[in-house]
Amino acid sequence: MTLRRLTNYILITLIISTCQVTIAQTDNSEDYVQSIKEWQEELNDSYKDPEESPLPKKARKKFKGLDYFPIAPKYRVEAILELTPDAEPFMMPTTSGTKPIYVKYGIATFEIDGQSFQLSLYQNLQLKTTEEYADYLFAPFTDLTSGNESYGGGRYMDLRMQDTPGTIILDFNKSYNPYCAYSDNYSCPIPPRENDLALEIKAGVKAWKK
Repeated sequence: MTLRRLTNYILITLIISTCQVTIAQTDNSEDYVQSIKEWQEELNDSYKDPEESPLPKKARKKFKGLDYFPIAPKYRVEAILELTPDAEPFMMPTTSGTKPIYVKYGIATFEIDGQSFQLSLYQNLQLKTTEEYADYLFAPFTDLTSGNESYGGGRYMDLRMQDTPGTIILDFNKSYNPYCAYSDNYSCPIPPRENDLALEIKAGVKAWKK
């Protein structure tokens, strides 16, 4: 094979590879958006269910669906996870005054729009003893949309421990309101100040319009 033909072959191979990667990324993005839509539909369905819904009966009858920010893949980030095995259990304040016991599991460091942020992840010590929720992590947070486009009391993310050491996926598109956003009949953990993020998280569930 001549040098010119070899060069052309390499260029064509690179073009094909690039196209395949672009298509794969597009497909993955489309799959991801679809997965979030399905998550939103499941959440809406649970709010329509009298046995699961936090909505008052009158509001539930008129309920058609929660209000969501547009799905944005940039709010699904892989964070560096630093475990905090020496953290002491503490009583997390709630809206009702009760104080369930949590322990800080680790600190997730992530980037959005070129800026670095940190989010503490917690374990509920009572849930930790159950088989179903032994790997459950809780990430309550506030951000610069809190009290405006999103609920003033902050939002929550549910996570699971991952097999990959040192990293964890944070998906703010799956952030949701505490039940206290819909009714005063619930006791909801108040996000610790260390989880007050100095950016707008325009993802997940928006404020409830009563």
